[in-house]
Amino acid sequence: MVGTWDATELKIDDATASDDAKNGRDALSYLTARDCYVITFIFKEDLSVVAENSVNYIEVNANAGGIDIPCPTQKDTDSSTYTFDGKVLSIVDDQGMTASADVTFDGNTMAIDATGLNIPNFNVSGQLVFQKR
Repeated sequence: MVGTWDATELKIDDATASDDAKNGRDALSYLTARDCYVITFIFKEDLSVVAENSVNYIEVNANAGGIDIPCPTQKDTDSSTYTFDGKVLSIVDDQGMTASADVTFDGNTMAIDATGLNIPNFNVSGQLVFQKR
């Protein structure tokens, strides 16, 4: 788990997902294809974690050529601690609140149950998929 992980995909069920979830998935896909990563976790050996989140700064621009989503230049950065028991990841934020989610690994791919995360438009049923740098 130690290392830098970038969110690259939100896997959701189109039949049951909200429009916000679908929009979040599509924006993440669009930005990832342009090497723009809006959610990054940096897990360290000392059980500290840095979360970099640009989700609140995503802008969608409509123009004559269609829709453009520029890569956000701002991000929120939070430092906290984590535990991982081989199945459940728990992150304790700076206010003592714990967010827990099921995690699976496949090589350099990590999938986190999105319902356990407190990230707007990405905390729906489904999985948020991360790639290790």
